[in-house]
Amino acid sequence: MSELLRNLLKNRSGEGASRGIYSVCSSHPWALRAALRQAVQDGSPVLIEATSNQVNQEGGYTGMRPKDFRELVFNLAKEEGVPEARIILGGDHLGPNPWRKKPATEAMALAEAMVREYAAAGFTKIHLDASMACTGDPEALPVETVAERSAQLCLAAEEAAAAAKVHPVYVIGTEVPTPGGATESISGVHATATSDAEQTYEVHRRVFAKHGLEDAWSRVVAMVVQPGVEFNHDSVSHYDAGKARELSAWIDRRRPLVFEAHSTDYQLPEAYRELVRDGFAILKVGPAVTFAMREAIFALTRIEDELVPDGKRSNLRNVVERVMLASPKDWEGHYHGSPEQQRILRTYSYSDRIRYYWNVPEISQAVEALIRNLNSVEIPETLISAYLPLEYEAIRAGVLKSDPTEIVLYASQRVLVPYAEACF
Repeated sequence: MSELLRNLLKNRSGEGASRGIYSVCSSHPWALRAALRQAVQDGSPVLIEATSNQVNQEGGYTGMRPKDFRELVFNLAKEEGVPEARIILGGDHLGPNPWRKKPATEAMALAEAMVREYAAAGFTKIHLDASMACTGDPEALPVETVAERSAQLCLAAEEAAAAAKVHPVYVIGTEVPTPGGATESISGVHATATSDAEQTYEVHRRVFAKHGLEDAWSRVVAMVVQPGVEFNHDSVSHYDAGKARELSAWIDRRRPLVFEAHSTDYQLPEAYRELVRDGFAILKVGPAVTFAMREAIFALTRIEDELVPDGKRSNLRNVVERVMLASPKDWEGHYHGSPEQQRILRTYSYSDRIRYYWNVPEISQAVEALIRNLNSVEIPETLISAYLPLEYEAIRAGVLKSDPTEIVLYASQRVLVPYAEACF
Protein backbone atom coordinates (compact mmCIF):
# COMPACT_ATOMS: atom_id res chain seq x y z
CA MET A 1 0.00 0.00 0.00
CA SER A 2 1.16 3.52 -0.68
CA GLU A 3 1.97 5.84 2.20
CA LEU A 4 -1.05 7.85 1.18
CA LEU A 5 -3.39 4.88 1.52
CA ARG A 6 -1.93 3.91 4.89
CA ASN A 7 -2.46 7.46 6.14
CA LEU A 8 -6.06 7.51 4.95
CA LEU A 9 -6.78 4.15 6.54
CA LYS A 10 -5.61 5.55 9.86
CA ASN A 11 -8.17 8.31 9.50
CA ARG A 12 -11.09 5.92 9.33
CA SER A 13 -9.80 2.96 11.34
CA GLY A 14 -10.81 4.30 14.71
CA GLU A 15 -7.21 4.17 15.93
CA GLY A 16 -6.55 7.32 17.91
CA ALA A 17 -7.17 10.80 16.56
CA SER A 18 -8.53 11.44 13.09
CA ARG A 19 -5.85 11.80 10.47
CA GLY A 20 -5.84 13.22 6.99
CA ILE A 21 -3.61 14.61 4.30
CA TYR A 22 -3.68 17.89 2.43
CA SER A 23 -2.94 18.18 -1.25
CA VAL A 24 -1.09 21.14 -2.72
CA CYS A 25 -2.39 21.77 -6.23
CA SER A 26 0.10 24.13 -7.81
CA SER A 27 2.83 24.15 -10.41
CA HIS A 28 4.74 27.25 -9.31
CA PRO A 29 8.21 26.34 -8.01
CA TRP A 30 7.88 28.66 -5.00
CA ALA A 31 4.53 27.11 -4.02
CA LEU A 32 6.05 23.66 -4.42
CA ARG A 33 9.07 24.63 -2.30
CA ALA A 34 6.70 25.88 0.38
CA ALA A 35 4.93 22.52 0.42
CA LEU A 36 8.21 20.62 0.60
CA ARG A 37 9.50 22.81 3.42
CA GLN A 38 6.32 22.22 5.40
CA ALA A 39 6.82 18.47 4.93
CA VAL A 40 10.36 18.79 6.27
CA GLN A 41 9.08 20.72 9.26
CA ASP A 42 6.40 18.11 10.01
CA GLY A 43 8.36 15.01 9.05
CA SER A 44 5.30 14.10 7.00
CA PRO A 45 4.51 12.86 3.51
CA VAL A 46 3.77 15.56 0.96
CA LEU A 47 1.00 15.24 -1.59
CA ILE A 48 1.46 17.44 -4.66
CA GLU A 49 -0.98 17.41 -7.54
CA ALA A 50 -1.13 18.75 -11.06
CA THR A 51 -4.45 19.40 -12.77
CA SER A 52 -5.44 18.39 -16.26
CA ASN A 53 -5.32 22.04 -17.35
CA GLN A 54 -1.86 22.63 -15.91
CA VAL A 55 -0.10 19.50 -17.08
CA ASN A 56 -1.04 17.18 -19.93
CA GLN A 57 0.39 15.55 -23.05
CA GLU A 58 0.03 18.88 -24.88
CA GLY A 59 1.83 20.79 -22.13
CA GLY A 60 -1.17 22.46 -20.50
CA TYR A 61 -0.80 26.08 -19.49
CA THR A 62 2.55 25.34 -17.79
CA GLY A 63 4.15 23.78 -20.86
CA MET A 64 4.81 20.61 -18.85
CA ARG A 65 3.89 17.01 -19.49
CA PRO A 66 3.50 14.65 -16.50
CA LYS A 67 7.11 13.44 -16.61
CA ASP A 68 8.29 17.08 -16.66
CA PHE A 69 6.20 17.91 -13.60
CA ARG A 70 7.55 14.86 -11.79
CA GLU A 71 11.10 15.92 -12.60
CA LEU A 72 10.42 19.47 -11.37
CA VAL A 73 9.01 18.24 -8.06
CA PHE A 74 11.79 15.70 -7.46
CA ASN A 75 14.52 18.21 -8.29
CA LEU A 76 13.05 20.71 -5.85
CA ALA A 77 12.63 17.95 -3.25
CA LYS A 78 16.30 17.03 -3.54
CA GLU A 79 17.26 20.66 -2.93
CA GLU A 80 14.92 20.88 0.07
CA GLY A 81 16.00 17.55 1.56
CA VAL A 82 12.75 15.62 1.07
CA PRO A 83 13.26 11.92 0.18
CA GLU A 84 11.40 10.77 -2.92
CA ALA A 85 9.73 8.04 -0.85
CA ARG A 86 7.83 10.73 1.07
CA ILE A 87 6.46 12.39 -2.07
CA ILE A 88 3.04 11.41 -3.43
CA LEU A 89 2.25 12.74 -6.89
CA GLY A 90 -1.37 13.15 -7.88
CA GLY A 91 -3.34 14.04 -10.97
CA ASP A 92 -6.43 16.13 -10.33
CA HIS A 93 -9.54 16.30 -12.53
CA LEU A 94 -8.04 13.88 -15.02
CA GLY A 95 -10.62 13.66 -17.75
CA PRO A 96 -11.81 15.47 -20.87
CA ASN A 97 -11.96 18.96 -19.34
CA PRO A 98 -9.10 20.48 -21.41
CA TRP A 99 -10.86 19.28 -24.57
CA ARG A 100 -14.51 19.67 -23.58
CA LYS A 101 -15.20 21.82 -26.66
CA LYS A 102 -14.56 18.75 -28.79
CA PRO A 103 -17.03 15.87 -29.34
CA ALA A 104 -17.03 13.39 -26.48
CA THR A 105 -15.37 10.58 -28.42
CA GLU A 106 -12.44 12.78 -29.42
CA ALA A 107 -12.16 14.42 -26.00
CA MET A 108 -12.17 11.08 -24.20
CA ALA A 109 -9.45 9.68 -26.49
CA LEU A 110 -7.28 12.64 -25.53
CA ALA A 111 -8.18 12.18 -21.86
CA GLU A 112 -7.16 8.50 -22.02
CA ALA A 113 -3.80 9.46 -23.49
CA MET A 114 -3.33 11.99 -20.69
CA VAL A 115 -4.18 9.50 -17.94
CA ARG A 116 -1.74 7.01 -19.44
CA GLU A 117 1.04 9.60 -19.31
CA TYR A 118 0.28 10.40 -15.66
CA ALA A 119 0.31 6.73 -14.67
CA ALA A 120 3.42 5.97 -16.70
CA ALA A 121 5.21 8.89 -15.02
CA GLY A 122 4.57 7.35 -11.59
CA PHE A 123 1.65 9.44 -10.35
CA THR A 124 0.05 7.24 -7.71
CA LYS A 125 -3.11 9.22 -6.85
CA ILE A 126 -5.46 9.75 -9.74
CA HIS A 127 -8.74 11.65 -9.64
CA LEU A 128 -10.93 10.29 -12.42
CA ASP A 129 -13.19 13.18 -13.39
CA ALA A 130 -15.36 12.60 -16.44
CA SER A 131 -18.19 14.79 -15.19
CA MET A 132 -17.80 17.68 -17.63
CA ALA A 133 -20.00 17.86 -20.71
CA CYS A 134 -18.34 17.82 -24.13
CA THR A 135 -19.69 19.13 -27.41
CA GLY A 136 -22.93 17.30 -28.18
CA ASP A 137 -23.46 16.18 -24.57
CA PRO A 138 -26.37 17.29 -22.39
CA GLU A 139 -25.33 20.07 -20.01
CA ALA A 140 -25.62 17.76 -16.99
CA LEU A 141 -24.29 14.28 -17.66
CA PRO A 142 -26.19 11.30 -16.21
CA VAL A 143 -24.31 9.52 -13.43
CA GLU A 144 -24.20 6.38 -15.57
CA THR A 145 -22.38 8.25 -18.35
CA VAL A 146 -19.90 9.76 -15.91
CA ALA A 147 -19.22 6.33 -14.41
CA GLU A 148 -18.75 4.70 -17.83
CA ARG A 149 -16.27 7.36 -18.88
CA SER A 150 -14.47 7.14 -15.52
CA ALA A 151 -14.11 3.39 -16.03
CA GLN A 152 -12.76 4.03 -19.52
CA LEU A 153 -10.12 6.33 -18.03
CA CYS A 154 -9.35 3.85 -15.27
CA LEU A 155 -8.72 1.08 -17.81
CA ALA A 156 -6.19 3.32 -19.55
CA ALA A 157 -4.52 4.21 -16.26
CA GLU A 158 -4.33 0.59 -15.12
CA GLU A 159 -2.72 -0.50 -18.38
CA ALA A 160 -0.01 2.17 -18.14
CA ALA A 161 0.46 1.66 -14.39
CA ALA A 162 1.01 -2.07 -14.84
CA ALA A 163 3.77 -1.39 -17.36
CA ALA A 164 5.33 1.10 -14.90
CA LYS A 165 4.92 -1.41 -12.04
CA VAL A 166 2.87 0.95 -9.86
CA HIS A 167 -0.53 0.51 -8.26
CA PRO A 168 -2.27 3.89 -8.12
CA VAL A 169 -5.09 4.77 -5.79
CA TYR A 170 -8.15 6.43 -7.27
CA VAL A 171 -10.58 9.19 -6.40
CA ILE A 172 -14.02 9.33 -8.03
CA GLY A 173 -16.76 11.91 -8.19
CA THR A 174 -16.96 15.66 -8.46
CA GLU A 175 -19.07 18.35 -6.83
CA VAL A 176 -16.89 21.33 -7.65
CA PRO A 177 -16.43 23.99 -10.34
CA THR A 178 -14.36 23.12 -13.40
CA PRO A 179 -10.63 22.90 -12.66
CA GLY A 180 -8.87 26.21 -12.12
CA GLY A 181 -11.94 28.30 -11.34
CA ALA A 182 -14.02 29.22 -8.34
CA THR A 183 -17.72 29.84 -8.61
CA GLU A 184 -18.83 33.45 -8.89
CA SER A 185 -21.77 33.00 -6.52
CA ILE A 186 -21.47 31.11 -3.26
CA SER A 187 -24.92 31.94 -1.89
CA GLY A 188 -26.31 28.58 -3.02
CA VAL A 189 -23.47 26.32 -1.89
CA HIS A 190 -24.84 23.31 -0.03
CA ALA A 191 -23.38 20.06 1.17
CA THR A 192 -23.92 17.11 -1.16
CA ALA A 193 -27.08 15.15 -0.42
CA THR A 194 -26.37 11.67 0.91
CA SER A 195 -28.69 10.20 -1.73
CA ASP A 196 -26.46 11.71 -4.43
CA ALA A 197 -23.33 10.42 -2.73
CA GLU A 198 -24.86 6.95 -2.51
CA GLN A 199 -25.85 7.00 -6.18
CA THR A 200 -22.38 8.11 -7.30
CA TYR A 201 -20.73 5.40 -5.22
CA GLU A 202 -23.02 2.54 -6.21
CA VAL A 203 -23.17 3.34 -9.92
CA HIS A 204 -19.38 3.62 -10.14
CA ARG A 205 -18.94 0.38 -8.20
CA ARG A 206 -21.30 -1.46 -10.53
CA VAL A 207 -19.80 -0.02 -13.73
CA PHE A 208 -16.23 -0.73 -12.61
CA ALA A 209 -17.20 -4.34 -11.91
CA LYS A 210 -18.84 -4.60 -15.34
CA HIS A 211 -15.52 -3.61 -16.92
CA GLY A 212 -13.47 -6.06 -14.84
CA LEU A 213 -11.99 -3.32 -12.67
CA GLU A 214 -12.57 -4.97 -9.29
CA ASP A 215 -8.90 -4.70 -8.35
CA ALA A 216 -8.81 -1.02 -9.25
CA TRP A 217 -12.03 -0.51 -7.29
CA SER A 218 -10.31 -1.91 -4.20
CA ARG A 219 -7.91 1.03 -4.58
CA VAL A 220 -10.64 3.69 -4.75
CA VAL A 221 -9.76 5.53 -1.54
CA ALA A 222 -11.89 8.66 -1.78
CA MET A 223 -14.88 10.33 -3.32
CA VAL A 224 -15.21 14.02 -4.07
CA VAL A 225 -18.26 15.68 -2.56
CA GLN A 226 -19.21 19.21 -1.62
CA PRO A 227 -18.97 19.74 2.17
CA GLY A 228 -20.42 23.24 1.84
CA VAL A 229 -17.15 25.15 1.47
CA GLU A 230 -16.38 27.47 -1.41
CA PHE A 231 -14.93 30.86 -2.25
CA ASN A 232 -15.55 33.39 -4.96
CA HIS A 233 -13.68 36.54 -5.89
CA ASP A 234 -14.05 38.32 -2.57
CA SER A 235 -15.85 36.13 -0.05
CA VAL A 236 -15.72 32.66 1.50
CA SER A 237 -18.41 30.13 2.41
CA HIS A 238 -17.21 28.68 5.71
CA TYR A 239 -17.57 25.09 6.82
CA ASP A 240 -20.61 24.32 8.94
CA ALA A 241 -20.25 20.86 10.48
CA GLY A 242 -23.96 20.71 11.21
CA LYS A 243 -24.85 20.94 7.52
CA ALA A 244 -22.49 18.08 6.67
CA ARG A 245 -23.59 15.80 9.51
CA GLU A 246 -25.50 13.36 7.28
CA LEU A 247 -22.60 13.13 4.84
CA SER A 248 -20.23 12.46 7.70
CA ALA A 249 -22.43 9.66 8.99
CA TRP A 250 -22.67 8.18 5.48
CA ILE A 251 -18.90 8.02 4.97
CA ASP A 252 -18.41 6.69 8.50
CA ARG A 253 -20.31 3.56 7.43
CA ARG A 254 -17.95 3.03 4.49
CA ARG A 255 -14.55 2.89 6.16
CA PRO A 256 -11.82 3.09 5.02
CA LEU A 257 -13.29 5.22 2.18
CA VAL A 258 -12.91 8.95 2.81
CA PHE A 259 -14.13 12.16 1.24
CA GLU A 260 -11.93 14.52 -0.75
CA ALA A 261 -12.82 18.18 -0.21
CA HIS A 262 -11.97 20.65 -2.94
CA SER A 263 -12.03 24.46 -2.71
CA THR A 264 -10.99 24.44 0.96
CA ASP A 265 -8.81 27.53 0.43
CA TYR A 266 -9.25 30.45 2.85
CA GLN A 267 -11.14 28.51 5.54
CA LEU A 268 -10.54 29.36 9.20
CA PRO A 269 -7.97 27.11 10.93
CA GLU A 270 -10.53 25.28 13.06
CA ALA A 271 -12.48 24.30 9.93
CA TYR A 272 -9.67 22.04 8.74
CA ARG A 273 -9.66 20.12 12.01
CA GLU A 274 -13.44 19.74 11.79
CA LEU A 275 -13.33 18.62 8.16
CA VAL A 276 -10.76 15.91 8.89
CA ARG A 277 -12.73 14.80 11.94
CA ASP A 278 -15.88 14.53 9.82
CA GLY A 279 -14.31 12.26 7.19
CA PHE A 280 -13.07 14.83 4.69
CA ALA A 281 -9.61 13.38 5.00
CA ILE A 282 -8.13 14.81 1.79
CA LEU A 283 -8.09 18.61 1.81
CA LYS A 284 -7.22 20.38 -1.42
CA VAL A 285 -5.43 23.75 -1.40
CA GLY A 286 -4.34 25.69 -4.45
CA PRO A 287 -5.07 29.38 -5.05
CA ALA A 288 -4.56 30.27 -1.37
CA VAL A 289 -0.86 29.43 -1.66
CA THR A 290 -0.24 31.51 -4.77
CA PHE A 291 -2.50 34.25 -3.39
CA ALA A 292 -0.17 34.55 -0.39
CA MET A 293 2.82 34.33 -2.70
CA ARG A 294 1.46 37.21 -4.79
CA GLU A 295 0.81 39.30 -1.67
CA ALA A 296 4.44 38.90 -0.58
CA ILE A 297 5.83 39.61 -4.04
CA PHE A 298 3.76 42.76 -4.45
CA ALA A 299 4.68 43.91 -0.93
CA LEU A 300 8.31 43.57 -1.97
CA THR A 301 7.63 45.83 -4.95
CA ARG A 302 6.53 48.50 -2.48
CA ILE A 303 9.84 48.13 -0.68
CA GLU A 304 11.65 48.27 -4.03
CA ASP A 305 9.90 51.58 -4.76
CA GLU A 306 11.39 52.98 -1.55
CA LEU A 307 14.96 51.73 -2.06
CA VAL A 308 15.68 51.48 -5.79
CA PRO A 309 15.92 54.44 -8.18
CA ASP A 310 13.05 54.77 -10.62
CA GLY A 311 15.01 53.82 -13.73
CA LYS A 312 16.29 50.56 -12.21
CA ARG A 313 13.04 49.22 -10.72
CA SER A 314 11.42 46.04 -11.95
CA ASN A 315 8.04 47.76 -12.38
CA LEU A 316 6.59 44.31 -11.79
CA ARG A 317 3.04 45.40 -10.98
CA ASN A 318 2.83 47.40 -14.20
CA VAL A 319 4.32 44.54 -16.19
CA VAL A 320 1.76 42.09 -14.80
CA GLU A 321 -1.13 44.42 -15.57
CA ARG A 322 0.11 45.05 -19.11
CA VAL A 323 0.54 41.33 -19.85
CA MET A 324 -2.85 40.40 -18.40
CA LEU A 325 -4.58 43.09 -20.45
CA ALA A 326 -2.77 42.03 -23.61
CA SER A 327 -3.61 38.36 -23.04
CA PRO A 328 -6.95 38.23 -21.20
CA LYS A 329 -8.02 34.65 -22.00
CA ASP A 330 -7.27 33.35 -18.49
CA TRP A 331 -9.30 35.97 -16.63
CA GLU A 332 -11.84 37.76 -18.86
CA GLY A 333 -14.41 34.97 -18.63
CA HIS A 334 -14.22 35.12 -14.83
CA TYR A 335 -13.85 38.80 -13.91
CA HIS A 336 -16.84 40.96 -14.77
CA GLY A 337 -17.99 44.47 -13.95
CA SER A 338 -16.56 47.87 -14.79
CA PRO A 339 -12.95 48.28 -15.98
CA GLU A 340 -12.03 49.46 -12.48
CA GLN A 341 -13.68 46.45 -10.84
CA GLN A 342 -11.86 44.15 -13.24
CA ARG A 343 -8.57 45.87 -12.44
CA ILE A 344 -9.03 45.17 -8.73
CA LEU A 345 -9.99 41.55 -9.41
CA ARG A 346 -7.00 40.91 -11.65
CA THR A 347 -4.75 41.47 -8.66
CA TYR A 348 -6.74 40.83 -5.51
CA SER A 349 -9.35 38.16 -6.29
CA TYR A 350 -9.43 35.06 -4.09
CA SER A 351 -9.64 33.02 -7.29
CA ASP A 352 -6.17 34.35 -8.09
CA ARG A 353 -6.26 34.16 -11.88
CA ILE A 354 -2.91 35.94 -11.86
CA ARG A 355 -1.34 32.54 -11.13
CA TYR A 356 -1.77 31.63 -14.80
CA TYR A 357 0.69 34.39 -15.76
CA TRP A 358 3.76 33.96 -13.53
CA ASN A 359 5.57 31.81 -16.12
CA VAL A 360 5.08 34.37 -18.94
CA PRO A 361 8.69 35.36 -19.78
CA GLU A 362 8.09 39.10 -19.44
CA ILE A 363 6.65 38.63 -15.96
CA SER A 364 9.18 36.04 -14.77
CA GLN A 365 11.98 38.34 -15.90
CA ALA A 366 10.44 41.20 -13.92
CA VAL A 367 10.27 38.97 -10.83
CA GLU A 368 13.94 38.13 -11.28
CA ALA A 369 14.73 41.84 -11.57
CA LEU A 370 12.81 42.54 -8.37
CA ILE A 371 14.73 39.89 -6.43
CA ARG A 372 18.03 41.02 -7.91
CA ASN A 373 17.35 44.66 -7.01
CA LEU A 374 16.43 43.83 -3.42
CA ASN A 375 19.44 41.56 -3.02
CA SER A 376 21.65 44.47 -4.01
CA VAL A 377 20.48 46.72 -1.16
CA GLU A 378 20.08 46.40 2.58
CA ILE A 379 16.41 46.31 3.47
CA PRO A 380 15.67 48.16 6.73
CA GLU A 381 13.62 46.15 9.21
CA THR A 382 11.25 49.10 9.47
CA LEU A 383 10.28 48.75 5.80
CA ILE A 384 9.62 45.04 6.27
CA SER A 385 7.50 45.96 9.27
CA ALA A 386 5.53 48.44 7.15
CA TYR A 387 4.73 46.09 4.27
CA LEU A 388 5.24 42.55 5.63
CA PRO A 389 4.40 42.65 9.34
CA LEU A 390 4.19 38.88 9.88
CA GLU A 391 7.50 38.31 8.15
CA TYR A 392 8.96 41.16 10.21
CA GLU A 393 8.00 39.32 13.40
CA ALA A 394 9.62 36.12 12.10
CA ILE A 395 12.81 37.98 11.20
CA ARG A 396 12.94 39.59 14.64
CA ALA A 397 12.42 36.16 16.21
CA GLY A 398 15.33 34.74 14.22
CA VAL A 399 13.30 32.16 12.30
CA LEU A 400 13.44 33.94 8.92
CA LYS A 401 16.30 35.53 7.02
CA SER A 402 15.84 39.03 5.67
CA ASP A 403 16.07 37.75 2.11
CA PRO A 404 13.40 38.50 -0.53
CA THR A 405 13.07 34.94 -1.82
CA GLU A 406 12.96 33.51 1.71
CA ILE A 407 10.28 36.05 2.60
CA VAL A 408 8.09 34.91 -0.31
CA LEU A 409 8.58 31.25 0.60
CA TYR A 410 7.76 31.93 4.25
CA ALA A 411 4.54 33.74 3.30
CA SER A 412 3.53 30.90 0.98
CA GLN A 413 4.31 28.18 3.52
CA ARG A 414 2.36 29.94 6.26
CA VAL A 415 -0.88 29.11 4.42
CA LEU A 416 -0.14 25.40 4.81
CA VAL A 417 0.37 25.44 8.58
CA PRO A 418 -3.33 25.08 9.56
CA TYR A 419 -3.70 22.24 7.06
CA ALA A 420 -0.69 20.47 8.54
CA GLU A 421 -1.91 20.98 12.09
CA ALA A 422 -5.27 19.45 11.16
CA CYS A 423 -3.80 16.45 9.31
CA PHE A 424 -0.64 15.34 11.11
